[in-house]
Amino acid sequence: MVRAVTLEEHAEQIAKFASEMSREFFRRPLDVDFKSDESPVTQADRAVENAVRDYLRKHLPDHGIFGEEHGVEGEERRHMWVVDPIDGTRSFLSGHPLYGFLLAYLVDGTPRLGVIAMPALNEVLIGTLGQGATLNGEPIAVSAQTQLNDAILYINEGEKIYREHGGVFERLIQSGRTRRFSYDCYPHALLAAGHVDVVVDYDLQPYDILAVSAVVEAAGGIVTDWQGQPLSQGYSGAIVSACTPELHRSILDVLSG
Repeated sequence: MVRAVTLEEHAEQIAKFASEMSREFFRRPLDVDFKSDESPVTQADRAVENAVRDYLRKHLPDHGIFGEEHGVEGEERRHMWVVDPIDGTRSFLSGHPLYGFLLAYLVDGTPRLGVIAMPALNEVLIGTLGQGATLNGEPIAVSAQTQLNDAILYINEGEKIYREHGGVFERLIQSGRTRRFSYDCYPHALLAAGHVDVVVDYDLQPYDILAVSAVVEAAGGIVTDWQGQPLSQGYSGAIVSACTPELHRSILDVLSG
């Protein structure tokens, strides 16, 4: 009797070929278009998402698909996969290796599984609700840090926060023991793996958030909006990831002033 392929195995297989595809385009000449919000998109974004869609249609035909580049297919279905083919297209375009591939699996709007793949680093993080998280197959967990003064803090989209929330920015740059400015999904992956203690992020779409939140929470962390509210399937905007409830409360105090 042939064993059924698990959802985690499907997700791992998707991450593998999506990473291989993006590496074929990385640091090579690309055609670049700009969407209505001025975010860039390349043939790599489209090719990777199309390949993921083809795989899901073949192997999980009763599941829906929501991708950054081609929208929603099967919106009414209970089971939904959310795809960000290249998280950090600006990083990708500039040859920066910290672009990612994001994939989330939802049931009735609730994330049950998330993937953060870093193609240029050959890293794949997978988190499953109630079952923990792994990095390249090895278990990972968030740190036990509870004190903001001793924490490693990453600030994503710092220039946007500075421009639109100057007071928040001023408080953030005085918080934590170590601060780094960054972009995209990798700081959240570092948090899930226990290297970073808190990540403040801004101006995100659902396909940026759902996989990240699933991995971080499976690793034992907390992801909410800046007011501490849980994230819904369609949420877009600002988020914060933290390793412990104590640190989460502390960073919410910083954000609220």
